[in-house]
Amino acid sequence: MPKIALLNIKGEKIKDIELNDDVWGIEPNDSVLYDAVILARASLRQGTHKVKTRSEVSGGGRKPWRQKGTGHARQGTIRAPQWKGGGIVFGPQPRSYDKKMNKKERRIALKSALSYKFMNKELIALDKLILDTPKTKNIDGIFNELKINKSVLIVTDNIDENLILGTRNLKYIKVIEPHEVNVNDLITYDGLIITETGIRKLEEVLL
Repeated sequence: MPKIALLNIKGEKIKDIELNDDVWGIEPNDSVLYDAVILARASLRQGTHKVKTRSEVSGGGRKPWRQKGTGHARQGTIRAPQWKGGGIVFGPQPRSYDKKMNKKERRIALKSALSYKFMNKELIALDKLILDTPKTKNIDGIFNELKINKSVLIVTDNIDENLILGTRNLKYIKVIEPHEVNVNDLITYDGLIITETGIRKLEEVLL
């Protein structure tokens, strides 16, 4: 089984902990991972885009001129697509962008993303992450101790109010609980900080 150093918030090593090879050490499936990212991002789209067709634009109830004898091309309405102010041909209409993926594929995609984090040494395991005061400088101090200078996804089973208040102004940090871990966040953020309890809860769900 792969091992990783368990650190405290000062960056000091406490011990080595074992990671489950079936979650953190699989051969990543890039194809399934790609599909999962597309699914996640497509689900964020509202799909409320809409243009009016020739039957929906106002006006154009009368034939602009008679059929023959004017020298013009025949026209039935000034709201036809070739006219200014006319309807739009094949324009966007409301639709759902939701895609489907079975549970086995979703699980493989999540394991692949987690394995990439471990393989690329973007994973940091902490014993716990609790702030004494709700101040952003406390989080900055922890990041300095851990030598982190990139965007980070924080996964902890104990999200207290101080942690929420201390990180909410930092756009490069997102704090979630283990059951909220998803492929899109793992791909979006460069690093992953997770507590020991969070690791075990993830492994319990994914095995």
